[in-house]
Amino acid sequence: GTELSYEVEEVEADSDQAARRRRLFGRRAPAPVTVVFSHGYCLSQDSWHFQRAALRGVVRAVYWDQRSHARSARGVDQLERSAPVSIDQLGRDLKAVIDAAAPEGPLVLVGHSMGGMTTMALADQFPELIRERVVGVALVGTSSGQLGQVNFGLPVAGMNAVRRVLPGVLRALGSQAELVEKGRRATADLFAGVIKRYSFSRRDVDPAIARFAERMIEATPIDVVAEFYPAFAEHDKAEALKHFADLPVLVLAGNEDLVTPSEHSEAIAQRLPDAELVLVPDAGHMVMLEHPEVVMDRLADLLVRAGAVPAAVRADAGGSRTGSKGAGG
Repeated sequence: GTELSYEVEEVEADSDQAARRRRLFGRRAPAPVTVVFSHGYCLSQDSWHFQRAALRGVVRAVYWDQRSHARSARGVDQLERSAPVSIDQLGRDLKAVIDAAAPEGPLVLVGHSMGGMTTMALADQFPELIRERVVGVALVGTSSGQLGQVNFGLPVAGMNAVRRVLPGVLRALGSQAELVEKGRRATADLFAGVIKRYSFSRRDVDPAIARFAERMIEATPIDVVAEFYPAFAEHDKAEALKHFADLPVLVLAGNEDLVTPSEHSEAIAQRLPDAELVLVPDAGHMVMLEHPEVVMDRLADLLVRAGAVPAAVRADAGGSRTGSKGAGG
């Protein structure tokens, strides 16, 4: 199977929350709520940097790298059989990580962009897991389908031409990966401007944050970019959203997101009328890096509604451990 890298941040052992649990339940205390963070395409678990810092010691949390991204291994199916990646496969990967890192207790699922699609695929394939264990869901800058219609801020006629040729171009580039990577390094400054435009809304975004995003994206090999790209056109998980209907749900997006436009979040919210819909002004696709305080504020509210943290809990330290989990394919 594919080795998936994940890290677990534990609740600080002597926090008020842990002490209260011991008093109430003794040794039979139920497993704490675990918050599982799934990142987007060409990113890594590091994209949750600010949220991780804010939640450290407050909740039990799992951060993982999707297959072929960052510290996780290349997909076995992709390496051995040149099989394309499917969003359904990513949903099974998420299940493998949950089985390894949070085999019991309630869950809150948080997904950004492709990570949100991964979360929907999990619900589609394992509805009993959602029904029995999930107590809250956050879908950030993501889409339940129809991504083939996104024009990325380009004129429609031009985008139609790009759509026709891009899959073939990416396949060709992926087959010449070594050569392409040399070219990418040589044109890094040119790519930096493109990455910034599609990641952030504000021109005055902190240069350190812009560079942080660039480094994650540049670290994704071109053949991995090519393997994942076709999955987005095929992605359709609108029906899977029904599995979240009875849960506290946060749907959040930047109102100037060019990658997964905020209309896609509005479409998700239409199918989940009880969800909280938050469109963040002056924010692009990487809203959790561009406006971390807004994202954390709304996420904290969700965690309180889901019963993951009491409203008054405050802590600022905790331990972490790392691991890897084999997943099929």
